[in-house]
Amino acid sequence: MIEIERKFLVKSDDFKKQAFAQNDIAQGYLSSVPERTVRVRIKGHKGFITIKGISNTAGMSRFEWENEIPLDEAQELLKLCEKGKIEKTRYEIKSGKHVFEVDEFYGENDGLIMAEIELNSEGETFEKPEWLGEEVTNDERYYNAYLSKNPYKDWQK
Repeated sequence: MIEIERKFLVKSDDFKKQAFAQNDIAQGYLSSVPERTVRVRIKGHKGFITIKGISNTAGMSRFEWENEIPLDEAQELLKLCEKGKIEKTRYEIKSGKHVFEVDEFYGENDGLIMAEIELNSEGETFEKPEWLGEEVTNDERYYNAYLSKNPYKDWQK
């Protein structure tokens, strides 16, 4: 239940040609305090609820618990979420023995494209595709919970 992931900005849309899956995602937060976030997500035609703990000092590891819930319940829970919804398309791209999830954001976060990779350990090596840009793992501005309250369009001015 410990999630280890690294986040990167994406410098080109070349990843789209390499994607083997693509889903639209809508999500909101029932709680977005750093010590615990409670997220409701609709991915494609499925609903999920996720609880995440605070990140370690490197920003790579944190507790995560996620369960699928009925779609209609996820739709109702989204109505109860804090202000600031996240809208994005997620692309999945294989790179070596790993899969990158690349999120292209819309709405208030339009223009932001970010890649994440989940690892088995913080020191695990992985192949870096040519479209992978600057690492932003430990920059809280790139957490979805932060983006829901402080949209990308506002801090890019």
